[in-house]
Amino acid sequence: MNMQTTTVMAPPPPKRLEDMKLPIVMMRDIVLKTMFRKNTDMVSELAKAICLPVPVTQELIDMGRDQRLIEATGTLNANNGNEMGYQLTDAGKARALDALAQSEYFGAMPVPLDVYREQVKRQSVRNLQITREQLTGAMGHLVLPDSLLDHLGPAVSAGRSILMYGPPGNGKSSISNGIRDALGDKVYVPRAIEYAGQVITVYDPIVHSMAEENVQDPRSLRRVTRFDTRYVCCERPTVITGGELSLDMLDLVYNPTARTYQAPLQLKSTGGIFIVDDLGRQKEPPQSIVNRWIVPLEESKDILALQSGEKFEVPFDTLVIFSTNFHPNEIFDQAALRRIFFKIKIDGPSQANFLKIFAMVAKKRGMPLDEPTLVHLLKVKYPTIDNVYANYQPIFLIDQMISICEFEGIPYQMSPELMDRAWANMFVKEEHIVK
Repeated sequence: MNMQTTTVMAPPPPKRLEDMKLPIVMMRDIVLKTMFRKNTDMVSELAKAICLPVPVTQELIDMGRDQRLIEATGTLNANNGNEMGYQLTDAGKARALDALAQSEYFGAMPVPLDVYREQVKRQSVRNLQITREQLTGAMGHLVLPDSLLDHLGPAVSAGRSILMYGPPGNGKSSISNGIRDALGDKVYVPRAIEYAGQVITVYDPIVHSMAEENVQDPRSLRRVTRFDTRYVCCERPTVITGGELSLDMLDLVYNPTARTYQAPLQLKSTGGIFIVDDLGRQKEPPQSIVNRWIVPLEESKDILALQSGEKFEVPFDTLVIFSTNFHPNEIFDQAALRRIFFKIKIDGPSQANFLKIFAMVAKKRGMPLDEPTLVHLLKVKYPTIDNVYANYQPIFLIDQMISICEFEGIPYQMSPELMDRAWANMFVKEEHIVK
């Protein structure tokens, strides 16, 4: 078992209504809206829908009864352990409709921002200690020089920003994904958080992978449900953006119909990794993108704004990886570079590593190696591009030769002539096209 899985402390479930630290009217209205929208009439069903323990849910039901918004149906449900049924009164339905007009949000009770801050500290990406074995294991499918792991290991363990730069096609994206795989443990992601009476949804099935935690073992199941179910236990999240990244994607997203907010990408990636791939290909200049991250990177907090213009702080606990094909000095000033903690150059492979990758890919693809063809490749073809090797080239050349063999109806094989045909597709000849 990965030792890290034991380090994250689960958020404890609330025991009483006073533990919730949410506005009482907000909680009451979410109960009314959930009963109205989901047509739930049992406390156990409602508790599941609003993600609270049954005793706390019962307190909210009792409060609704005191205010004559909820009434007991007077019938016991035999299928639900003789539970008493409840329904909204006419006043309760009117209040539910009024509350829905103010905000369509219902279901899981949100976690107050201050409470969430404490959980972020407990599961901080900066608490992780990645060993060389973990990193090597996650990068096992890549042929990388030892010196690269020497630089990457401390960078990942520090949980600080990393800039990876170098020529295209050498696995910067694959290395970023390998770092994500090396993290290996779980975090608790809130379904929604609350600030100043506003609901901000955080859990996103597209970004977050719900963890499978030994559900086949009923004893284990009882153990793992002993956390606040307003959170979802997930793999550490990874957000990957490329040329499509724009600065407004880092702001709160307001839904005017539902009158709720959705967390921006960097808040969804809390406790995990945010990868900015292909930096320099976005509409905004790289300098502007890095400037947006300066406060979060330095102070571990981000500033977001509500529709009203009110600004507030949220935790910023993310390992940010910038990846670019440009030299850093071309796209950043020195002040911006100073704020990126680790700068790691990802170069093309040496000739020896290139051959290792070539042999590994050939074996995987079922392509027999041919020594005269490899000699032709290294002595005739590569000198034409100054012997600059890239990690993507073995896959490209072997797949090209496979396509040619399949088209010609011959067994998979490599020859100097097939290599020449594959090579011709790897580069576009410089020429002027008359229009």
